[in-house]
Amino acid sequence: MVEIAPSILAANFSRLGEEIAAVKAAGARIIHVDVMDGHFVPNITIGPPVVAALRKATDLLLDCHLMIAEPDRYLDAFVSTGADMISVHQETCPHLDRTLNAIRAAGVECGAVVNPATPVSTLNEVLPLVDFVLVMSVNPGFGGQKFIPYSLEKIRQLAARRAEEKLNFRIEVDGGIGLDNVAEVVRAGADIIVAGTSVFQTPSPQEAVTQLRQAAALAVAP
Repeated sequence: MVEIAPSILAANFSRLGEEIAAVKAAGARIIHVDVMDGHFVPNITIGPPVVAALRKATDLLLDCHLMIAEPDRYLDAFVSTGADMISVHQETCPHLDRTLNAIRAAGVECGAVVNPATPVSTLNEVLPLVDFVLVMSVNPGFGGQKFIPYSLEKIRQLAARRAEEKLNFRIEVDGGIGLDNVAEVVRAGADIIVAGTSVFQTPSPQEAVTQLRQAAALAVAP
């Protein structure tokens, strides 16, 4: 089953609990949390206190995407505040194997992220270790960007490697995905679709998630 993971980066923070409840009612099981530090990416968003508040407000899985320059320094904080999934960028981790193992040792699902210009081959050695790989299909830092078309080939490469080596990681894709292209992304091999603007910047986030789930399901139907 393909998962739709609404990204709260695009949500109305004054109504965050209500909006999370709406996407949960539509069948979402994962909330994507974009953590930005103003160094690795040109924006500043949220940190562990907000994750702690989210943990109290929902039982959905919290998928914390660390777009920060020194993720190792903050792993314990995100683990202790309730993250269920933590992903770190290949570009920020000089000792990626160690970082991923630290996340897994803490009892949290570990993921590796690659920016649009980073080849997925840079993850070859850690693919047997990760629970998921996050392919950025926009340059990270801001919501509302257009999907980068060559991301599809990166998804296909990961899916082929997974099949060839009988690995179990999921493929997550983040950036510029909506009803116009979600089927194409799913057919390329994606298992988790992050959607921010196409969910929360609509009249009904609940209906938006419902429609995305239906489109994704049709894309994998025999």
